Amino acid sequence: MSVHTCEKYIKRKDALLTDPSICETNRNLFRRYFEYEEYKLKRQNRLTVLDANCIRTLDTYIYRFKNVNKWFRNKPLTDLTEADIREVYDDLEDGKILSSRGERFANRHEYYNKVFKSKLFALAGKDSVAKTVIQFATRADAVVRFVSEEDVRRVFEHVYLPHHRLLLWLAFDIGENINSLLQLEASDFTRQLNPTTGEPEYRVRLRREILKRSRSPRS
Repeated sequence: MSVHTCEKYIKRKDALLTDPSICETNRNLFRRYFEYEEYKLKRQNRLTVLDANCIRTLDTYIYRFKNVNKWFRNKPLTDLTEADIREVYDDLEDGKILSSRGERFANRHEYYNKVFKSKLFALAGKDSVAKTVIQFATRADAVVRFVSEEDVRRVFEHVYLPHHRLLLWLAFDIGENINSLLQLEASDFTRQLNPTTGEPEYRVRLRREILKRSRSPRS
């Protein structure tokens, strides 16, 4: 894992935990959450230190906790009532709480399942209340969209920088997460001849350490 990546996470986490605009009760809850989650991720994945995948997971909670604290108007989470949680839940579902872009939060289910009904609210003693309030929330069925080569070529016509063109074709050919593709190194590419056409091509090695945990390393 990049030392820079780890340092950025620690810096952002420390800024959250020392933010004077956040009440002390919530800062202490956030601190306890990160202590628990960091330890859990190390033990679950048999690591001596957190790797890049763990850091990326933890980093998302910094942003989520800032939002949650704002939605509940900096009220101590330990003091939340069912009415408080229901108000925020309804406002998210009714589009009254919007993102910085002025849009509804598309990842509302992540807040419900990973924050409201999970460890942070459990530490505050409010997870059972949240589960009662958010009993009807379900994730909408995802629509699988297929992109044809013709569509990609249309996009390609408007991409001018060579490295952007390379990334576009690589994403289309491999279908891998963009964060993983951006971590590829020169040593991950092996030039070879296509056994059918005899034309040169590259075999791309997708290493375990750059992939999401649910993905298998492959070439």
